[in-house]
Amino acid sequence: MELNNESDQLTPRVRLGRRLRRMRERKELSLRQLSEQVGGYSHSYLGRVELGEQLPSEALVNSLDGYFDTDGVLGELLEIAHASVIADYSRTVVSKEPEAERIQVFTSSLVPGLLQTEEYAREFFRRSLPGESEENRNARVTVRLRRQRILHQGKSPYYWSIMDEAALRRPVGGQRNMSAQLRHLLHMASQPRVTVQILPFAEGAHPMLGGGLTLMTLKDGRTIALVESFDSGEAVESPRRVVDLTDRFDLARSLALTDDASIDLISDYLKEYEDDCDS
Repeated sequence: MELNNESDQLTPRVRLGRRLRRMRERKELSLRQLSEQVGGYSHSYLGRVELGEQLPSEALVNSLDGYFDTDGVLGELLEIAHASVIADYSRTVVSKEPEAERIQVFTSSLVPGLLQTEEYAREFFRRSLPGESEENRNARVTVRLRRQRILHQGKSPYYWSIMDEAALRRPVGGQRNMSAQLRHLLHMASQPRVTVQILPFAEGAHPMLGGGLTLMTLKDGRTIALVESFDSGEAVESPRRVVDLTDRFDLARSLALTDDASIDLISDYLKEYEDDCDS
């Protein structure tokens, strides 16, 4: 079935909403009547989806596709909408995550996206994208949490994260938010296919100050890379450049604390944040 016949100028979210409204109107249903047919989702929520003000959940889209018997069309539009909120420069690399055998990540001042709590991610997008609408920020959070599923599936990729100590020191969202984030970080670090290391302040300068790097090894043996700064990035597939970036990652890893020492440092920061919350 053709996905849509809307103008290419419309955002994927608006196109999805318009398609839903047309399907509802063909059945001559009000929003309240549709709500009753698809599990009681509020009519106001359905209205926001139709107006393109909010992305629907996957559960809602599955219910709608089933009710309208649309062979997954709304689900496909939701996939397109999710992809549209990922930065252009990183979309190619992010799309390969389900094919990854290993993901290695270095971040300078933030907990990496696949290890973030919902509250941490929400505050990050609120502060880093002040001019963006709340609806767009919410969509970004939804997509980030959805991507995290790859670390919980049966055969997840091996995930190796190195963070500058600044990621622990910076209280994104305040003390309580950071307490929850660090507890989640400790939980994830205890998983058999996740390694978390901290590059401490005591090491001084290192090869990746001020930037972020993702190295993704795919099932066919290729490694691709994503280099990021605060508002830009570049996907890298050239073997020569990937080797150079891998060398940088390895140098940072050589300066990082061991797994156990990293866990101890995260735990020390967690205690500080929890003490501040109690005081």
